[in-house]
Amino acid sequence: MNFVEKKILEEGRVEGEDILKVDSFLNHQIDVEFLNEIGKRFKELFKDQKVDKILTVEASGIAIACICAQYFNVPVVFAKKMDSKNLDKETYESEVYSFTKAKHYTIKISKRYLGRGENVLFIDDFLANGRAALGIKNIVDQAGANLVGIGIVIEKGFQEGRAILDDLGINLHSLAIIEKMEKGKISFKSL
Repeated sequence: MNFVEKKILEEGRVEGEDILKVDSFLNHQIDVEFLNEIGKRFKELFKDQKVDKILTVEASGIAIACICAQYFNVPVVFAKKMDSKNLDKETYESEVYSFTKAKHYTIKISKRYLGRGENVLFIDDFLANGRAALGIKNIVDQAGANLVGIGIVIEKGFQEGRAILDDLGINLHSLAIIEKMEKGKISFKSL
């Protein structure tokens, strides 16, 4: 059992058969020491990739991406879900459907912060249906940049996200893959 699986079993809460609450350590209250270990692990997993920037989507991915960026010594750029007066007018955009919130979002990244030929690593807290990852890939493609990989903290292996990304030939690493959640119990897939 790895450190992410252990943390999920100790502090995670299952709701139904597809919701895992990790808000006590990952995406509401944040365990910085735990995130530090995540950053080290992603650096190991992607050590053979040239990474110029780390991308994520607001809001849950930002803390994770920032810690990871320390190990890669690169900036973090996050896709914004909300319009803002201080967001540049020239943006790359993609529509993403959130199954958790049952809502479509338009994610945006300023053209100023994502350039042609840059090598980017997408970091996120969860992979389920893969829509956020596809939205980021679409933006990276629009920019003429290169998606060198995707790092996921927790993957819901019983949903379609991995299959979609594997079909696209994306270099994907998840730190914990949940095989199933039944009656409050979590089973992990061997990594």
